[in-house]
Amino acid sequence: MTDPILPRIRPAIAALAPYRQGKQAGPDAFKLSSNENPFDPLPSVVAALEHTTPINRYPDATATRLRERLGAKYGVDTDQVHVAAGSVSILHQLILATSSVGDEVIYAWRSFEAYPSLPLVAGATGVQVPLAPGSRHDLDAMADAVTERTRAIIVCTPNNPTGPIVTSSEFAAFVARVPSDVLIILDEAYAEFVTAPDAVDGLAERVFDTHPNVVVLRTFSKAYGLAGLRIGYAIGHEKVLDAARATGIPLSVTSSAENAAIASLDAEAELLERVSVIVERRTRLIGGLRAQGWNVPDSQANFVWLPTGGNTDAAAATFVENDLIVRPFSGDGIRISVGEEQSIDRVLEVASRLR
Repeated sequence: MTDPILPRIRPAIAALAPYRQGKQAGPDAFKLSSNENPFDPLPSVVAALEHTTPINRYPDATATRLRERLGAKYGVDTDQVHVAAGSVSILHQLILATSSVGDEVIYAWRSFEAYPSLPLVAGATGVQVPLAPGSRHDLDAMADAVTERTRAIIVCTPNNPTGPIVTSSEFAAFVARVPSDVLIILDEAYAEFVTAPDAVDGLAERVFDTHPNVVVLRTFSKAYGLAGLRIGYAIGHEKVLDAARATGIPLSVTSSAENAAIASLDAEAELLERVSVIVERRTRLIGGLRAQGWNVPDSQANFVWLPTGGNTDAAAATFVENDLIVRPFSGDGIRISVGEEQSIDRVLEVASRLR
């Protein structure tokens, strides 16, 4: 039987591997591969899900109530807030809005594994800038990489999957060097876990006020524990966000997600207490791994990075054999989410056998 004739697919897309989700865990395993919040949803958030738009009706296309709430929280106009199905959706929208054939998008590497696909899908070219020592962004090298073709730059802080932050002074110097017509996307998906006093905070510092080419991304998936509902937001200049809204899929934010996000903001103090618990576990995990001799970067997120290099696949298999589902990046390292309390000692025990 001959193969059917299929529609023509762009060669670059045909060669692009789909996004690979962290492996699902069995009933007795700890899933530490997707940077999820290990705590169950708050009862108040679960209750909010009972008051959603009937499923035979469309949700509010612009998530107005949530945008108003976030605008009030951060002291910006509602139109300076954009909500979509996860912050990665907004990343896609912003790259589509700024970049096309012949254009370039700069990002650090290694960083979030979805970044390489963003310019490619838009028809643009991705420019990867290697991380500096300590698995940190090399902002000087990223600024040096800007050309007349550069349309957007993504800065991930804390960096996924390695964990270090960009400092406030580093980011200010970087923004000053980047042309004002180049979009800078400050991806702060893990901002709530940051305890470093010198870390950049795009919302607290309101970088977008003085630099309209900066857009700050946040998410409800991590600290707020709404990963399964897919909801994130951006804050920046209204016209930049209008361009993102124009490229987005309409009606992608469900009323369930919007209600849960608002309920999470209502319960923010309680949720941030949970974040403090995760940060304490992170501190113990990093300390334990370093005591074993691992060169673990200074993670400010809800995960840690093991630089296992050429031994990555074998090391990841050992973790899986011990019911620890981790996220390997072949030939490079392993990202381990900070999970349940019971998982911490098990991670340390297995890691000690890999030294």
